[in-house]
Amino acid sequence: MAGRYHVWKMWKRLPRRRWWVRPVNRPRVAHGFYNNLFTELMTTDHEEFFDLFRMSPEQFNLLVNFVHPFLEKHSIRTPLPTKLRLAVTLMFFSQGITAKLQHAEYRIGRSTVFQIIHETSRAIWEALQPTVLKFPDKEEWKKIADGFQQKWQFPNCISAMDGKHMRIKAPPNSGSNWYNYKGFFSMVLLATCDANYKFTWIDIGQYGSISDGGVWSNPDLAADLEANRMNLPDPTPLQGMNVPFPYFFVGDEAFPLTKYMMRPYPKRELTDEKRIFNYRLSRARRTIENSFGILAARWLLLQKPLSMSPDNLEAVFKALVCLHNFLMMSEEMKNAADRMYAPADFVDVERPDGTVTEGRWREVISPYFQDLGRAGGNRSNHIAVGMRDYLQAYINSELGYDQCQWQARRALRGHDLNMEQ
Repeated sequence: MAGRYHVWKMWKRLPRRRWWVRPVNRPRVAHGFYNNLFTELMTTDHEEFFDLFRMSPEQFNLLVNFVHPFLEKHSIRTPLPTKLRLAVTLMFFSQGITAKLQHAEYRIGRSTVFQIIHETSRAIWEALQPTVLKFPDKEEWKKIADGFQQKWQFPNCISAMDGKHMRIKAPPNSGSNWYNYKGFFSMVLLATCDANYKFTWIDIGQYGSISDGGVWSNPDLAADLEANRMNLPDPTPLQGMNVPFPYFFVGDEAFPLTKYMMRPYPKRELTDEKRIFNYRLSRARRTIENSFGILAARWLLLQKPLSMSPDNLEAVFKALVCLHNFLMMSEEMKNAADRMYAPADFVDVERPDGTVTEGRWREVISPYFQDLGRAGGNRSNHIAVGMRDYLQAYINSELGYDQCQWQARRALRGHDLNMEQ
């Protein structure tokens, strides 16, 4: 009895709620966004629906089916429907609006909005990741490499890699853990993508204060590559050759040159042959630049530093990557003119003569992603150096020239053309 009395006394001291549902939220069905304009847009104006949620009604309904098992709740009170939860989250991502505004539009509590966004972000990751961001096996790596060969004429490339600092607001009591040498608070992101701008792997969550040189040593991917645990395809001869050549990632100057990472030659003392090699590599590496660009341009949440706990920030970004892949995959079978998420002119387009028309994503200036410095050490062993020299000689040979006949003109513009093709 004493224990019960003690609990009763504690309950009596708790502040009493003025109301269970705030009066302005009570007419949710009659005046809330979800039961009115949302339903109207679903049936009558698909363009406006896409502008608000970054997907068509058909894609939205398909996504609802994926996430519903992870959001289903059982309670005495009637839970908010999965469609409403997903709509709140997608509008928060796509428009970058505040939870306070979401509260006013949907007529649900402000704290409920935050809870919905974080729960739905995790549900999107759990529902979609096994399908849209699963780690490739040997055959899938080969398909990715075929895509880079066919689209960007860069052989045996299994993904393009880049790293970014993502701007955040300092988490409470975090000290200088998230403060980087560039002068702002950030979380580190590493990602790879295929030839069609879909992400193939991400690593997120490293402190912004970590030295750029240490960024590459932390992810499991780096350790697995070093230990040959990645299940990569067996070395395959380059087209027209008979010497087996390993598969590799491509990165910029920030990444180390290794037997599994191909980076450009240093800018000092470049020969014409090395400039052509760097040009060909940059065409393949442009895919990851476009992937980040599409992501930041479509989801306007990534236009300003995010103010969330590190765990919630990680969940949100994982959800955004999955949504990006989900929408890119659902549009792959469509004609270029029918694509809405990433239409043909939204990404960089290369003409037959090698000139590039920059994609419309570049019109949306986002300060959210900032480039890393050097990620990893600068020492290269003789095997990695030999691999790059072999690939460079192949690209400059008649076989490599036939695949990309404008390479010398584009790579050596502004330099003397002292090569004979």
